[in-house]
Amino acid sequence: MNGMKITSPSSRPDRGAGRKPGQHHRASEVTRAFTGNLTPAPDPERADTVLLLVSELATNALRHGGGRYTLQLFAGPDTLIAAVDNLSSAAPRDRTPDLNGGSGGFGWHMIRYLPSHLTITPAPGKAIRSQLPR
Repeated sequence: MNGMKITSPSSRPDRGAGRKPGQHHRASEVTRAFTGNLTPAPDPERADTVLLLVSELATNALRHGGGRYTLQLFAGPDTLIAAVDNLSSAAPRDRTPDLNGGSGGFGWHMIRYLPSHLTITPAPGKAIRSQLPR
C-alpha cells in the first residue's frame, strides 16, 4: 500500500487558523501529487473527488478542529483512503448551508456524501477516515 503523511504548520490552535494562507493549499498540493504519482493512476474524476474530500476535511479541521491537522493518504489495489486527525473531540455536526452570507455549512454534507465508507474515531481529538473505491 502506498502512503503519505503531512501535518499542518499551524502552531496556534484557534478558529482563525483556518484563514491563514498556505495551510489548506498544502493539503491540496500533497493530494494532487499523491494521486498523480500512483500507478495505475486513478481516473481524473476519482482524483478530483479525493482532492475535494481532502480539501473539505482539512478546511473543517482548521476551522472547527483546533487549528491543526494531520493528513494521511493511502492507496491500495482497490481503495483510496484520506484520513485527517484534528485536536477537537467534538463530533462533526450538520449546519444549514449559508446560501447568501458565505459562512459555509457545505463541507460536512460533502464529506459524508463523497466516500463509500466514513469512520470517526476518538483519539486525542478525533480521526476522520474516508475510503473511496480506486
